[in-house]
Amino acid sequence: MNFTSLVQAIAGIHERSHASATKAVNMALTTRNWLIGAYIHEYELRGLDRADYGEHLIDKLADALLALQVPACERRRLFAFLTFYRAYPQIQETLSPRLLDSDSGQIFPSLTGDLAQPPQGQCDSIVRSLTAQFQVPGKLIVERLSFTHLEMLSAIADPLKRAFYEIESIKGTWSVRELRRQIGSLYFERSGLSKDNEKLSRMANACAQQAEPRHVIRDPYVFDFIGIRAGEVLPESDLEAALINKLQTFLLELGHGFCFEARQKRLIIGGEHCFVDLVFYHRVLKCHVLVDLKVAPFTHEQLGQLNTYVSYYRAREMTAGDQPPVGILLCTDKNQSMVEYALAGMDNQLFVSKYQLELPRPETLQHYLNEQLTEFQNLKTEPQPSAR
Repeated sequence: MNFTSLVQAIAGIHERSHASATKAVNMALTTRNWLIGAYIHEYELRGLDRADYGEHLIDKLADALLALQVPACERRRLFAFLTFYRAYPQIQETLSPRLLDSDSGQIFPSLTGDLAQPPQGQCDSIVRSLTAQFQVPGKLIVERLSFTHLEMLSAIADPLKRAFYEIESIKGTWSVRELRRQIGSLYFERSGLSKDNEKLSRMANACAQQAEPRHVIRDPYVFDFIGIRAGEVLPESDLEAALINKLQTFLLELGHGFCFEARQKRLIIGGEHCFVDLVFYHRVLKCHVLVDLKVAPFTHEQLGQLNTYVSYYRAREMTAGDQPPVGILLCTDKNQSMVEYALAGMDNQLFVSKYQLELPRPETLQHYLNEQLTEFQNLKTEPQPSAR
């Protein structure tokens, strides 16, 4: 063994261990969410006091779990876990005896045997039989797809269509984004009309974004599951992270009433996870200020994205006495010096006037951003001290 082979061996050990660890985390998360769905399903069928909760069961359950600080068990997610359990009965075959301990068996006997199904009519039996024909083995589902993949797939009611995307995702090692894109492009429907499905599959996978094991840890569900903050693992570049740090300090030092609230604030909009770079509350204007930084030239898509965040805050985060939120988009295009403020429907002229006085001028922010970019670029070009 020479030095080069030593380095390669250690790097290989690290890569294999890292892949194994992320795979284990993903499998544990998938199993956890499936079991939560299983327990809710069984309680709805056989819970001794289920009549006391009725249609408010999920709301009450979410509140109780929140009080116990159980993560990722909000109302929407509990519904997602229940849908996931019902869509993937074959995952039961992957569960270890340790998970199905004696206590679980005593509470819900069906979890240690065949999946419980309430009495159904002939039509329902036919549907279940057809569903079973298209089932991808549970072992492949758990090992090869993240829970974010599976949540998206669970929403597909047609078992044949769902199985099609499962197989294609596994075969092409699609990322979550790629799976969403392929569903949106009606790949399943186009495949049904195509005379050469193999050719269509090759074309679909030729430019497909593939999932990488090292990125599994960045899945928002994993954030909650292993108890880390999104900001610790989001794929920011060093430049972007440094600029956000500088911008956060700069706005706080302006002294115009900015109160820091969050960084990489996660919003769940229609089941998708979005992140706002910086969130402040302005104590003079009585409103939230959302700042989004793009280390790229301005595009209208960026403004649309920020406007979505502002609209979400207006609908979901405003409380009594708050004024509508404000969005600030900063881009690095020096030619256009593009700083766009999304006013998000603020029609009150008095407030708009006050807003123009209290918030920094767009030119001030863009000038500061350009200064910082120049400073970072100069640091890269300066000669480094030689080692002695």
